[in-house]
Amino acid sequence: MNKKQLAGKVGDKMDLSKAETERIIDAILDEISATLIKGEKVRLVGFGNFVVRKRKGRVGRNPQTGEKITIGESKSPGFVPGINLKKSVKALPAGRQGK
Repeated sequence: MNKKQLAGKVGDKMDLSKAETERIIDAILDEISATLIKGEKVRLVGFGNFVVRKRKGRVGRNPQTGEKITIGESKSPGFVPGINLKKSVKALPAGRQGK
């Protein structure tokens, strides 16, 4: 499902136009992004948490030369699913995942 499809389904449930729903979805995603940029967590109880993950620096190898290189520490966004979401996905019948 892409954003337009999501907006269509949510808009139908909320009796809103697809354009209005897309603006709401954009606003929500902007706020989640802004909160993560500040280094804070976004908690959606029952659904999950958006977090900033920190990766330590490490020594790696250049695959072409085999030379050791230093890879600096980094941050990346992550998602930790909530218990209700985990249970819902786990309850799907076999063969239904990803459709």
